[in-house]
Amino acid sequence: RGRFSAAPLRGATADNAVEASSKAEAEVEAEADDDWVKADFESAHALDVRAVVGPEEVLVYDTSLRDGTQGESVSVSCDDKLKIASRLSLFGVDYIEGGWPGSNPKDAEFFSRAQTELTPEARSKLSAFGSTRRKGVEAKDDPQIQALVDSQAPTVCIVAKSHLWQVTDIIRAKPEENLEMIRDSVGYLVSQGKRVFIDLEHFYDGYKHDASYALECCRAAAEAGAKALVLCDTNGGSMPWEVEEMSAEVRKEFPDVTVGMHAHNDCGMAVANSVVAAKSGAGMVQGTINGIGERTGNADLCSIVPSLALHVESGMTCNPNLGNITSLSRFVDETLNRAPHGAAPFVGTSAFAHKGGLHVAAMERSPLSYQHVDPTAVGNEKRILISELSGRQNIMGKIKGLGVTMDDADVGARATAILNRVKKLESQGYTFEGAEASVELMILHSTRGYCPPFRVLDYSAQVFDSNLDSASRFLDMERRKNRGSEGDTLGEELRRHNGFGSMWDHSKNLEGGGGASGTARATIKVRLPNLDAVNDDDPFYHDTLEVSDGTGPVDALASALKRALLRNHPYISSLELVDYKVRILDPESATAATTRVMIEFRDATKDETWTTVSVDRNVISASLNALVDGFEYALVEHADSCLLCDETF
Repeated sequence: RGRFSAAPLRGATADNAVEASSKAEAEVEAEADDDWVKADFESAHALDVRAVVGPEEVLVYDTSLRDGTQGESVSVSCDDKLKIASRLSLFGVDYIEGGWPGSNPKDAEFFSRAQTELTPEARSKLSAFGSTRRKGVEAKDDPQIQALVDSQAPTVCIVAKSHLWQVTDIIRAKPEENLEMIRDSVGYLVSQGKRVFIDLEHFYDGYKHDASYALECCRAAAEAGAKALVLCDTNGGSMPWEVEEMSAEVRKEFPDVTVGMHAHNDCGMAVANSVVAAKSGAGMVQGTINGIGERTGNADLCSIVPSLALHVESGMTCNPNLGNITSLSRFVDETLNRAPHGAAPFVGTSAFAHKGGLHVAAMERSPLSYQHVDPTAVGNEKRILISELSGRQNIMGKIKGLGVTMDDADVGARATAILNRVKKLESQGYTFEGAEASVELMILHSTRGYCPPFRVLDYSAQVFDSNLDSASRFLDMERRKNRGSEGDTLGEELRRHNGFGSMWDHSKNLEGGGGASGTARATIKVRLPNLDAVNDDDPFYHDTLEVSDGTGPVDALASALKRALLRNHPYISSLELVDYKVRILDPESATAATTRVMIEFRDATKDETWTTVSVDRNVISASLNALVDGFEYALVEHADSCLLCDETF
């Protein structure tokens, strides 16, 4: 249904293979592969020969690497831009806006390195961003226009003013002068063999201010050879019904040119406006992965693409790869060092999470009772949350998901008991919604025949320091940081003194002790299977006592526990601490307050994470309990562990 597919790589067909049989022909063919503008992929760009009309057909234009990087706290290196561009190409977006080569050296470097570091298919999708020429300068003499030509990107997208007030009062140009800037810039770039799109800045606001002038700007670009007229809701203040009306009018006025939509999210309408524009005939949507961008962000392609594919049934090149969009979303967040938005539609970890007991019971009969699509369609998964609001069905779903074998009556009884325990614990401060590993361990511990891979018998922790002035200690850290004598940032050192530090640094904690900065010592006694047992009369288990220093009591305990487990369970060495959160639940109790600790772990070899929770009036005990649960879950779920029988304990 109007779906696009990329043309095959040169040399991929049998005929080409025959033609390339000679060395000379192969060399000519290799040179042709590097010709971006005349690449064989040209046939994949439908708008080169006709207008693409939505919603039946929609082109996806990603601007994460340019407009997305204007968002607060969003920064990306050239290396990371190349990685993201490759991933976007594999996903199947039609155009990848790599940056503004005329504005900064990093973007110029990106387009230069792309010539050799991106595949021919990815290069064919690259778009360079710029603006119309300056006032009083011909396009051929404008340096930033020439930078677009030199970028070797086959497509360029230039921004132009389409709001009369913006023209006269902001850039202080005459209305006709602005139209000539559009004509000259588009015409020159077309003459240089570029496919030209034009972002008509402030179009919707400009249309409301002076519709005739906004349409004249469209006409100037179309007559000069622009392949797409991209209507921009630059300030993000347009409503869907306004976008619908104006987009349809432009589509009617320019039937031979593809109309596009570029929305910002200042009113939370960017996705809705993009979908409505496509329904009104726009054949291109511009946006960013995860909606990153200036102010409140750009239109989120991770919501737009699934909405168009699954609810509007639009034909898009990326439709066959829709199941990879969650992975793409998380890859971009990880590359940009951003925390993923858990409640993001389609791709968030909570997008298909269910908590209410009635909802879960209904979904046992039909998953669509409380889900608008199958999570697997977008590469996500259904999650059943456990909390005091849960019903028995939530727990039963968890039990079945763990593969625990028991009859239905037993499942129901155990689910009721576990649910009552969850409700009692949550009333005392526990929260299990973000600590699914703790819930699974609770279920396993209630199952006959389950044996944990180890047991902590007792522990002790001591804290000692010769300098009781915390302010001076922190100042010493800062001085060391400024001298460059330490590899850690000040924040990392502060975190260590708050309890966790080098707990996962095997070389420091397991071989050389806590180092000069150690301020705590922990002793822990752990019961483990006896790996040296040979005869029936050999003890089945042995108790090991370990001591470790650390930069805080929790760091020392974690190091001691890890040392105790390593001989029996070498897998433990691959674990990393991702996050450690402490919350005081009843601050009015002062130093006797109840403390909740949540620890997030990561398996570095499999890149999987899990979280455990514990509550206690003793923050050290709460931390150790959460640590023990995290280690146990890792061994049960991810390692080949030797389990002890019930009698052993």
